[in-house]
Amino acid sequence: MKRHPGIRVTTLVLTGLAVLVLAWLVMRWVEASRGTIPHPGWVGAAAILFLGGGVLVAGWQVRTFRDGAPSPSMTALRAARTLVLGQAAALTGAALTGWYAAIVLVLLPDADVESQRGRIWPFALHVVVALALAIAGMVVQRWCRVRPRDEGDDDELRHLNGHAEDR
Repeated sequence: MKRHPGIRVTTLVLTGLAVLVLAWLVMRWVEASRGTIPHPGWVGAAAILFLGGGVLVAGWQVRTFRDGAPSPSMTALRAARTLVLGQAAALTGAALTGWYAAIVLVLLPDADVESQRGRIWPFALHVVVALALAIAGMVVQRWCRVRPRDEGDDDELRHLNGHAEDR
């Protein structure tokens, strides 16, 4: 059975770029139609950080179990769900990075105006926090990866299978 490599960095970059282009077009249209881009609020950044922290905690639990630490609450299903959570966090972080970066790019031409500069910094912070979420997701995906077997493991498995056939 061929192993699935998981979410690749190129997938995240392409997702971020696609969202960036679409969001930039939408935000340019919003500004052209005399609309204003709403402030992102600090609660959003805190929520993204909280989500990234939770993903890392769940991934760390899987990693320690994978490395041999006993955990009665860890099951294969929980580990698989943690993997999927990490992958979803990575994709969400990439998309949010593109979204917030597009808003920064729309506001950037007016950065010489003090009031606009004050609007750019919260969006720039959201770009950094969303990027951190994507990185956390990729780290958890790596932590959930089952390590390849040693040569001795395969020999031992063949030996056990051979004895089972003898019975």
